[in-house]
Amino acid sequence: MEPWEKALVDYEAYSEDVHSNFACSQCHAGQQSEDKETAHTDLISYPSEDPELCGKCHTDVKATFSDSLHASQEGYWTTINARSVPENHPELEEMFGNHCASCHTSCGDCHVSQPRSVGGGLIEGHLFKKTPSMTRNCTACHGSRVGNEFLGKNEDVLADVHFRQGRMKCTDCHTDGEMHGDVVGADGESPANHRYDGPQAPRCDSCHENVGSDDIQMHQMHGEKLSCQVCHSVTYSSCDGCHVALSEDTGNPFFRTEGTYSTFLIGRNTRQDENRPYEYVPVRHIPVAPTSYEYYGENLLPNFDALPTWAYATPHNIQRNTPQNESCEACHGNAEIFLTADKVAEAELAANQAVILEAVPGAAGESGSSSSLLTLPDHHAGFPICLTCHLEGVGPALPENHARHAEAICNSCHTLPEVVEEQSN
Repeated sequence: MEPWEKALVDYEAYSEDVHSNFACSQCHAGQQSEDKETAHTDLISYPSEDPELCGKCHTDVKATFSDSLHASQEGYWTTINARSVPENHPELEEMFGNHCASCHTSCGDCHVSQPRSVGGGLIEGHLFKKTPSMTRNCTACHGSRVGNEFLGKNEDVLADVHFRQGRMKCTDCHTDGEMHGDVVGADGESPANHRYDGPQAPRCDSCHENVGSDDIQMHQMHGEKLSCQVCHSVTYSSCDGCHVALSEDTGNPFFRTEGTYSTFLIGRNTRQDENRPYEYVPVRHIPVAPTSYEYYGENLLPNFDALPTWAYATPHNIQRNTPQNESCEACHGNAEIFLTADKVAEAELAANQAVILEAVPGAAGESGSSSSLLTLPDHHAGFPICLTCHLEGVGPALPENHARHAEAICNSCHTLPEVVEEQSN
């Protein structure tokens, strides 16, 4: 935006806004004068940085907003604290203030202007917008991953089907309550301290209510073992080694990453609980390294291995049809799409042990591959669920190596007789 565009108030339109009932100086302070320099004396450019100001009228939002992840940035500190120790906090707080704190969001950053972290500027002549702009507010900050994925800006990757066909906006799924901090963590009482803390918000089945009870065989077979994105996401971005520093020439803070690249990898779910019961989820590499903050001190992340660098992901590029859901064999036995040790940097193996798969599902040595599936005998036709017989005393007990597959459907790993295949089709 041009400088004048950032500050120009549309008086005619703004005069119809309920906020125009307040004098400018009630929010922005300054001095009443026709002289610009005098008028701007003690001016408060971003008055909503003080939550008390908006909270005088919006008491319901004020009650929770200070605890929201947008305002508190608690998600950053949750991960930093896990990898560090208390005695390193002074250096880390200095680093955070220089490089991370600008992502803090105030009321005005969503409802009046573009966020300061992307240059600021009034969105529509100082009109207060109840619903933030998807491109000038939401993806202005959440652009490099979420925005590019959702809007289809990554090369050779279609936009998310919810945008491409449904023309949905961020706020169609992410509610004002979520944005304002009306979300509790896993304990059901405290504010969420990470975007994956507590109940899922949003949830796919809030709209897709029939998943699992529909006639789609893969939905019936996989249940809650897979997150929806395992089958319905496509290629997304991963990053390596973000490092922060101050410019020797200007003193300005900056950061650089060692690389950004496209991935689609499935790993084990390290956040498995009643809210996210999935065994497998997509994972992406986050740009943290043991030396990310070394400009501010040595060994500031002594517990680096406490969290994985290949992290639980919910990519915003959902498609109905994807390469991995074309057939059973496109996923089962396909080592290319699973996070195995050979895909992890040696220095990060310890951090990612809980995410790495020792064997690919459906691969030989665990459950058989697509080229070496065991065909069940004909008299098994019509009995695709193992526990129908083998856990009820009708047939022999399941082998020990099948214990964790007790509730699976046999044809996840075994070829059923043709009569059953015909019935299922």
